[in-house]
Parts: sequence; C-alpha cells; structure tokens
Amino acid sequence: MRHDGRLLRAVVLGVVGLGLIAPIAVGLWQTGRAAFGILPALGRDMVSLAPWHELADLPGVATSLRLTLVTGFGSTLLSLMLATGFCAAVHARMNPSVGARMLTPFLAIPHAAMAVGLAFVLAPSGWIARMMAPFAGWERPPDIATVNDGWGLALMVGLMVKEVPFLLLVILSALSQIPVARHVAAGRALGYGRGVVWIKIIMPQVWPLIRLPVWVVLAYALSVVDMAIILGPSNPPTLAVAVTRWFTDPNPAMILPASAGAILQAVIVGLAVVLLIVAEALGKRLGRWWLRRGGRGLRAEPGLWAASAGVTALMALGALAMVSLVVWSLAWRWSFPQILPESWSLKPWTSAQDGWIRALSNTLLLAGATVGLSLALAIAWLEGEDRAHRTRAPWAEALIYLPLLIPQIGFLFGLNVGFLQLGLSGGIWAVIWAQALFIFPYVMIALSDPWRALDPRMIRAAAALGAGPERRLWAVKLPVLIRPILTAAAIGVAVSVAQYLPTLFMGAGRVATLTTEAVTLSSGSDRRVTGVYATLQAGLPFAAYLAAFMIPAIVHRNRRALSGATAA
Repeated sequence: MRHDGRLLRAVVLGVVGLGLIAPIAVGLWQTGRAAFGILPALGRDMVSLAPWHELADLPGVATSLRLTLVTGFGSTLLSLMLATGFCAAVHARMNPSVGARMLTPFLAIPHAAMAVGLAFVLAPSGWIARMMAPFAGWERPPDIATVNDGWGLALMVGLMVKEVPFLLLVILSALSQIPVARHVAAGRALGYGRGVVWIKIIMPQVWPLIRLPVWVVLAYALSVVDMAIILGPSNPPTLAVAVTRWFTDPNPAMILPASAGAILQAVIVGLAVVLLIVAEALGKRLGRWWLRRGGRGLRAEPGLWAASAGVTALMALGALAMVSLVVWSLAWRWSFPQILPESWSLKPWTSAQDGWIRALSNTLLLAGATVGLSLALAIAWLEGEDRAHRTRAPWAEALIYLPLLIPQIGFLFGLNVGFLQLGLSGGIWAVIWAQALFIFPYVMIALSDPWRALDPRMIRAAAALGAGPERRLWAVKLPVLIRPILTAAAIGVAVSVAQYLPTLFMGAGRVATLTTEAVTLSSGSDRRVTGVYATLQAGLPFAAYLAAFMIPAIVHRNRRALSGATAA
C-alpha cells in the first residue's frame, strides 16, 4: 500500500506542479521578458531597460507607489493589532465555535461585494451621512471625499473590514493549540496585566502559527485590484490598479511599462515578506531584552478595550454594508437625506435580468468546475500521504501557499501570453484553469487539518474487517469528513466568486461574471443595478456555507457519534 501511496502522491504532485505551479513560472517569465524589452509581437527582441525608464516617466507612479505601501502596510498592521487586542480582551469570555460562526458572513462575502456595500455606506450620500444629516443640518450630501479619497483611507477601512475577521479566525485557531488560560493565570499571579501577559507570553507562541496567513494578508493588501478600484483613489490609483489600466490600454506599447510595473509589484511583495522576516528576528532580540528587564506594564488594559471597540465598529460597518446591498437592490426612489427608500420595487432585478442571469450562469459554472477540480486534487494528495505514511514536507507546504504570496498582476499577463501561444486564451476553460491556481491552495489548507484529525481507529477497524484502501476511502473517510469537505468546497466557492483579475485577463473580457460586472458597474452606474449584482455576488458564498452546514446535519441526523468525529 505504501508503494500505491507514493505513486498517488507523485501523480498529484506532478499534476499540481505542471498544472498549477508551472503556469505561474511561465507567467512570471513572460512578464519579466516584456519588462526588459523583449516582446516579439511588437517587434521588440533586444534586452533593454527602456520599459523601466518609461515606467518611471509615467505620471503619478511615485504617488501610486506611496499609496500601495501606505494602504498595504497600514491595513495589515492595524488589522493585526486590532485582532490581537480583541482576542486578548475577550478570549476567556468567548466560545470559539460561536465566534467562528459569527465571523462566517464577513469571511464569505467577496471583497468586491463588501467594497460596493461600504461605498453605499461611506459615500457622502450614503447611510452614515443620511443618519448624521438631521444633526448636522445637511439637506444635500456634504462635499467631503469619504470614498476614493486621495489618502486611501476608505480602501484601508475596506481592507480591514475583511482582514480583521480572517486574522481573528486564524488567531482563534492558533490559540486552541496553546494552554492560554494556564499562561494567563500564571502571569496574573506574578502581577502582570492581561495585556502584558499576551504580549510577553501568548503572542510569541501564536506568531509562528499565524506567520504564513499574515504574509498572505500583506501580499493581498499590497496588490489588491477590485477593492482598490471601488474604494481607493482613482487618479493616481494604487500601483496594482495602475498596472491593470496600462495592460488594458488601447496603445499596445503600454504593455512594456505595464510589465515593468507588474514585476515591480511582485518585488514589493517579496521585499515586504523579507521585511517581516527581519522584523521577526529583531522582535525576538528586543523581546528577550524586554523580558529580562522585567516590569509589570499594567497600563496595557486600555489598549485592549480600544482594540475591542475598533473591532466592534468594523464589524458593525461590515454588517451595515451587507444590508445596504439588499436595500439598494430593492430601492426605487430614495432621495437624500431619507434614511430608508421612499418606495420599493423589483424593477432593478427585472430590468437587468438578462445581464445578471448570464453573469450568474458563468459564475456558477466557474465555481462548480474549479471547486470540483481543487477538491479532487486535495483529496488525492491527502490520501496519498495517508497511504505512503508520510507527513508533508516544508517545501510541499510552501508549494501550496505560493500562488497566494505572488501578486496576481505579476504573472497573469505573462500567463495570458502563454495561453495565447497554446490557443487557449479568451475562453471559459482558460478562466477555469486560472481560477484553480488560487482556489486549490484555500481548499487544501481548509481540508488538511480535519483530514489529519480523523480518528485512525476507524480506519484500522475498517481494515480489520477486510476493507481495502479504496473502500476505506469511499465508505469511511469521505462520509465521516463530509462536513469539512463541504466547508472546504464553500470556501472554494467564495474564492471563485471573488476572482476578478484571472477572469478579466484569461477571459479576454469575454467571460462576464458577477464580480467583473459589479466592479464595472460600481464606477458610476445605477446604484440599484449595482446592488443587484453585488447582492447576488454576496449571496452565492452564503448559499454554499449554508449547504455546508445543512447537508451534514441531514446526512448525519441519526449518527451523533459520527457527527462528533467530524467535528474533531
């Protein structure tokens, strides 16, 4: 059986390497060639630094770079501080499973849909301004740039609304592996405040467990496109948005500086990860010095409660944004400063039904195909590890995270060039392939821990009864693990629905999905129609999570012990 396991593992690694990782390498290679002047389609076949000079001469590049660094580092650092402070303040009072369920809506909703909802809430004519209007005496929307502001503050708030729940979930998961109560009790007995116990004792143990997710959050914040288009500054925008515009410019010569900008974006993310590694090393030295220096630090408590208040405000803002999508999709007449619409109607849904039905069909097709492919690969990989009796090597773990750490804009143009040479670009299959690059890592990460936690006595009992490897997989493992498998599928659906750049680049603008349409409509179209697309975009992941909760409950309704094993 070990031979079969090694063979299965090798086949899956080959498929993942050639089908998912090699395209990224090809994309980076092709983008890098164009960044250094080699683009045969334009008659450029000599290595040159001209694209970099053209990039530096483009107007607003320095501002775009500053905005990228400020919004990316600012949102990640603030999100990490708020999530850590919130956990330190309420961890002992919160049930982890209840907390995870409360975070699900914020994790499920795609970034673009959340951004559209936040724009509805934060805009000068949005809900917050309407609520303040009676007190401020506003009869018209105030002349204040609360969305698309030049400092990128709205974009930072949008990123934090999505990043804080993700980091909370990751930290809660890490805390389940640490005797937190015992450490806190020991620290308090020695006279340390709760906040100092968390900083000096708990977080040094948590950080190694959340290091990779924080890298992913930082990489995403530095290279986000869809949310930056909706909430970020428009002229000049962040670097990732500017590069996307240059790639889609009618002038083909703009591809060269755009490629240089894409490589620059990838370098920024790489340097940011290196900076985190250096900061971690420095933090260890400073931490040892601080520990030896002593000091009780009781004044950290107000900071914890400030973090709790910040997280609560972000959650309330996110919830208001989600509700606003539905309200705007059903509003007919809604003048300022009315808090609720003066008249309601289904006309926004019926008048645009041809468009959203086509986008919904494409979105469902893409989600079904990519999630099915990713689940099959993940299950085959994990089953191969079981049969070979081998744990996952660090390089294999890094292979899974690789697509999440490299900015999409850094290699999608090059990947599109590679697909064009194979005659695959511009179709649904190319989009499926491109989306699977980003869905497989999330499915694999979500399924790995529950798969390893499966009670091995079940497998040994099935083997003792004469069940072979195939039957043990289909009759024991998959039915018992149906809840985590469906949860991983729901996460995959949420990731697929949220994909913007892979659909735009690999579909050559011909594959319309709910996300591509919502981002396009957000730039000045009818808010009611935008609300229809964004509501559907947010509703699909919710439906997937609901199915992941309901189906195991129905299938296991007479098997409480089996349900308990799944939860483990």
